[in-house]
Order: sequence, then structure tokens, then C-alpha cells
Amino acid sequence: MAFDGHLLSPVVNALTVDVEDYFHVALFEEHISDDRWHSMEHRVEANTDRILELLDQKGISGTFFILGWVAERFPGLVRRIVDQGHEVASHGMRHRRVTTQSPEEFLQDASQCKQMLEDVSGTAVLGYRASTYSIGRDNLWALDVLEQAGYRYSSSIYPIRHDLYGWPEAPRFPFHPRQQAGRGDGLLEIPVSTLEWFGHRLPCGGGGYFRFYPLFFSLWALRHLNRSEGKSAVFFLHPWELDPGQPRLSGLPLKVRFRHYLNLARMETRLERLLVEFRWDRMDRVFAHWLGKEVGG
Repeated sequence: MAFDGHLLSPVVNALTVDVEDYFHVALFEEHISDDRWHSMEHRVEANTDRILELLDQKGISGTFFILGWVAERFPGLVRRIVDQGHEVASHGMRHRRVTTQSPEEFLQDASQCKQMLEDVSGTAVLGYRASTYSIGRDNLWALDVLEQAGYRYSSSIYPIRHDLYGWPEAPRFPFHPRQQAGRGDGLLEIPVSTLEWFGHRLPCGGGGYFRFYPLFFSLWALRHLNRSEGKSAVFFLHPWELDPGQPRLSGLPLKVRFRHYLNLARMETRLERLLVEFRWDRMDRVFAHWLGKEVGG
């Protein structure tokens, strides 16, 4: 049962969607080369439209970190996202981890995606999210590159320990990396949400964890962030997570199959519960005071 409106926390959370198709995920990098992407069944448009429909039904706006590869092929989808009042942000061109790119390559990729999304959407693109949260302790130069490319904020650091990504010592809430180094404000980094519990840092910002955890735990963790800490959560999902009918790729290791396909059939119901039990909005509006001026149309 959803809470009545008067029982909702006054804290507004940021709902984010990483707009990529099922074959773009990092778990499949060793199994599907990017030269095969064009021949795969494309399901990202229909799956993203389903998310747009759910958000429209609830009167919720969010931020869509769109892969340039997707925007090139489905410009109408980008325009629908804007027309429904959502924020368009960048997810890079081809879902390459920042750890595999030189600063020069990363600047070109981030700049190209920003310009293309702005041309297609007709709106300014302020935010960036790295593929597989691949910015951390060892490549913080990437945040300076993003600022050079004209971005105002990043949501590319997941302050947890994980075999594919993570910087467990990173701040849990928005911070200016330059400010921490005594170099002024600069780009704002907005980490995905975590929970500190008896000395352990637990991920609670969505993705595979939201499908793996019991639903009651995810709801409790976000309520704790809102009510006990008074902080806005940053939650993310992918369009393919609402698609239990997606093609099942053969030859995948058991661990990869478990992570990717777990509880896909339950995801939409869980998401609907999440949408009604918390307050949600776009990243640029939730964190407008951090960004230093009025943003978000």
C-alpha cells in the first residue's frame, strides 16, 4: 500500500534513467563487440517510452542520461523526453568506460555527445554520467575534462566497493572536487545514493541492487536517507530492466546471467511502488542550490 501524500517526506529525490539498450551493458563487453550492435534487436525506444508513460501517469519528471549511440538512431525519442518535461543529460557516445580512454579521447567523446544532444533536444545539457560509473580515485582528471567540455555537473561516482566500479571512500553526497583540493568550486559531482549502517556502506541507489534486494529494504533505506539524514536520494534505472522479454543471449557465464536477468519481471511493479512512496524530480532542479543558479525548466 502506498503512503498518502501527507505522509511523504518533504525531501525531493532525483530520479534518473540511463538510456541504453540491453546489449550496451558492461557485463556484456566481452561477449558482444560494438561492431555487432547495429545487427542486434533494438528495444531501447519502446522500453524508454514505457518509462515515460509511467512517469506521465504519476506526474513525475526525471533526468535521462542518454547514450549518444541511442540519440543518433532515435532522435524522436530524445524530443519526446524533452516534450514531457524531463531533463536530457549525457551518457557519452558509445558506452566506453572512462578508464579505457585517454584525456583527449574522453574530451572528444564527452563534447561530441553534449553537442549532439543539445542539437537534437534544443535544450542545454548540464549533466554527464560515465559509463559503468567509471570515474573514481584514480582518474579524477576526468572531472576537469567534463568541466572543460562545458558540463555543470557529473553523476559518475558510486561511493561503494564493487568489482566493476566504485570509490568507497568518496563523499556520499554532492561535492565540488576542486573545492576539496583548494582550487575553487568548478564541476559538481552528485554521487549515486548509499547508506551508512553500523560502519558499512550499502548501495541503495538502484540498478541491479534494487532488483536484488527485497523491496522493503530499498524502501526503508531511501526513507532513512530522507527522514533521518534529511538528504535527497539519487536513484537510477535502465530501460532494459523493465523488459523481461528481451533476447536472452547464449553462452554467458552464470554470474553474468544472474546479474543481468535477475527479477526483470518484477521491476516494473517495484518501480511503480517507488514512484508513489517518494517525491521525485529532475537532477537539475533537485540540486539547483548546489549548482549555484536557477536551472531546470
